[in-house]
Order: sequence, then C-alpha cells, then structure tokens
Amino acid sequence: MTTRWLRGIRPCALVGMIALSPSVMRAQISFSDTTGLPPAGFGTLRQGDISIRLQGSAIALQMYPLHETIIRLLAPDTYRSLHRLAERHMDEIQDAVQMYALGDPAIFVVTFFGREARARFDPDELTITSQNRLFRPVSIIPISPSWTRHELERRETATAIYVYESGIRLLEPLAVEYRGARVNQWESLLQNIEEELARVRTRAGNPDSGGS
Repeated sequence: MTTRWLRGIRPCALVGMIALSPSVMRAQISFSDTTGLPPAGFGTLRQGDISIRLQGSAIALQMYPLHETIIRLLAPDTYRSLHRLAERHMDEIQDAVQMYALGDPAIFVVTFFGREARARFDPDELTITSQNRLFRPVSIIPISPSWTRHELERRETATAIYVYESGIRLLEPLAVEYRGARVNQWESLLQNIEEELARVRTRAGNPDSGGS
C-alpha cells in the first residue's frame, strides 16, 4: 500500500540506515555509518518509553520511531530486535526512498489494536504534525498478515512500518492524529529521551557502567 503526498524533497540521509546519492537518487544501505549516532548497547529505556499511544472506542494504536538515534537509547536486547526489524525490511524501505526521491525519511513502527469485534481501521489517516507542517505516510510496509484486511477482532493486532518524508524533527515536539483524535504525547517523552541520550554517552565513556 502506498500513498502519494510529497513535500520539500531534498537529498540527505537516514543516519545509520539509508544513504541517498544526490546524483542518481539511489538509496544504499549503510549500517556501518554511525557518524553522530549515540553508541549502541548502553541504553536502558523500554519500548514503551519511546511509544506514542492513542485510544479510540473501537481501535487503539501505538507508534514509535525506528530511527537509530532513538532506538539506540533502548535496552540492548530491545535495540537489537528493532535494528534487525529495520534490516529485514530495508529493501522495502529503500524502494520507497527511491520511488519518492525522499531525503531524510522518518520511519515509524505502527500497531493497531482491535478493541471490539470487526473494528475497522484506515492506515492512511495516521498523520504527524511537526514544525507546524502536516505529514502523511508516503509508503506503508505491512508486517502482520492481518494488515491488509483493515479489520481487527477484539484483542487482535496489525503492525506495519510507516515511511514519512523528510522534515519530521524527532528531538522536538510533534503531534499524532488519527480520525480526528490528536495526541501530543511525544513532548512528554522527550525529556526522558534527551536525558537518556546524555546518560548513554556518559556510560559509553565508562566501560564499567554496563552495556554490551
């Protein structure tokens, strides 16, 4: 499933994951480039500490960024799991980057939860507002087989990777909206994320502080 909203295209990079060549607009996998990233293996955050949640009567959803800058702050086992998830779907992410000539795309994992029988969800209606600008997904990569039905039974889940174009600032407040319900939860998560970023750099400088 793909949607087609494009704004402000510029070639740059998804740090530690995708590098985009301006001359041929060709995405290339670059896990070895860790320039500017926090060191891996020193984080202590849980997945819930970086997750935005939205509750509706029939559907609930959770989303969190898959960007290395954020997931490297998670506990080592969780970080490795999400890093492998990105690797498994890198070809599909890369295809979206090439197709839409994206610069520094924002990548999120989104899970919808059914709260009642035959609960319908519309993947395209999940938007992000960052820097007073509205972002819609340009590509959606299903992970769960149940995703394509767009319908969930009670307690059933469906998960996908969402690709948004460049311009979403993960280290600044942003808002998430779905079917008219809007949450600004990311702002309340940012303080802990920024503090953990500083702690991770400190731990990395002290081998006795833990990590793997």
